[in-house]
Amino acid sequence: MFSKILIANRGEIAVRIIRACKEMGIATVAVYSEADRDTLAVALADESHCIGPAAAESSYLNIPRIISAALVSGVQAIHPGYGFLSENEEFARACRDNGLVFIGPDAATMAKVGDKTAMKKLISATALRPIPGTGVLSGLEEAVAEAEKLGYPVMLKARSGGGGRGIRRLASASELRQAWSLAETECAAAFGDGALYLEKYIYPARHIEVQILADEAGNVVCLGERDCSVQRRHQKLIEESPSPAVGREQRETLMAAVAEAVKVIGYVGVGTMEFLLDPAGNFWFMEMNVRLQVEHPVTEMLTRLDLVKWQIRTAAGVPLRFRQPDILFQGQVIECRINALAPGKVELLHIPGGPFVRFDTYLMPGLEISPYYDSLVGKLIVNAGTREEAVRKMKAALCELVIQGVPTNIGEQLRIISDERFMSGNYDTTLLEGR
Repeated sequence: MFSKILIANRGEIAVRIIRACKEMGIATVAVYSEADRDTLAVALADESHCIGPAAAESSYLNIPRIISAALVSGVQAIHPGYGFLSENEEFARACRDNGLVFIGPDAATMAKVGDKTAMKKLISATALRPIPGTGVLSGLEEAVAEAEKLGYPVMLKARSGGGGRGIRRLASASELRQAWSLAETECAAAFGDGALYLEKYIYPARHIEVQILADEAGNVVCLGERDCSVQRRHQKLIEESPSPAVGREQRETLMAAVAEAVKVIGYVGVGTMEFLLDPAGNFWFMEMNVRLQVEHPVTEMLTRLDLVKWQIRTAAGVPLRFRQPDILFQGQVIECRINALAPGKVELLHIPGGPFVRFDTYLMPGLEISPYYDSLVGKLIVNAGTREEAVRKMKAALCELVIQGVPTNIGEQLRIISDERFMSGNYDTTLLEGR
């Protein structure tokens, strides 16, 4: 097991990893930008190093500076969290080349899984069904021809995209022609890769993802599904598990197919396979995320397993000490993402309490919310015996959560939770369209 780990991230996920390491008896090293000098992660870590100015490309995306901090501090491993360099094969390779363990898949696996078009070919050889679509397109005219074959509407996607970015829904050839050049330019700037492909648009649909955990011995467990259908512009706002749209037999069939696919890939660590569920009950594979998900606490509350600790253990070669029959799902879990709507200073913070109420955050009174990074400031998670009880508990927790000095989306989350479609469980990815 590792004795010292560097966390190459910031915000609530850095705090989450540091806490897990402390409970495991592992020393921690935080790296931070000049804008994050006075944040909670820096205060909690055993050691910290400034790696550059506020701009992410000069700090949290700067591989040489992160590797240098790791070598200077004498760590054995680097945890990338999510976002930033968490799915960057160059970073994983740089860790290996410098004698450091990257807590995630190796560079070869990351390249194989990260190429969404190649991954779909691989998945086609398993019991899972990929969404009908194309390979990487050579140019606009090929895109127009392939879109006609698929039938509109279609989704134009970046091969190296993630986090809901680089996605466009197109209803006609004229829309595709207008979007093509801009999409290429945006994706090249955001991901360093302007390659695009098309998928058939599945509509209406639920966004379902399956959490997996695998070790080097080939043992794989599926930790249930999460329903991530409440989204705005492909950005998730609320997640829950189990999904109200997935029956027990569906769940067991899906998890068995996912476990076999993970074995075919040879994946090790935590990962997530994402699907669209159509009205006929078909699951269509979209992609696999090779990192810790933002919404991982949903699964932790549902299964009572600490995914961060097991991610660290599997990276250290520790085998799983449980198998699929040992995994029990406890009640219903709902998570609301709390986002800052503008920069500001936290003047007052009150976090709700009570049994099975959790708030993952990096906020503290006096903290200045920076304009340089993602707007997520916390995740409010509740667990209850039934879905009806979980909805009531989430409403109570949202009403009790107070963040003064910074505008947030707490009020919007209350409105969504109170929406009749959400309360009934009969909703899909169109719930927030037009809002």
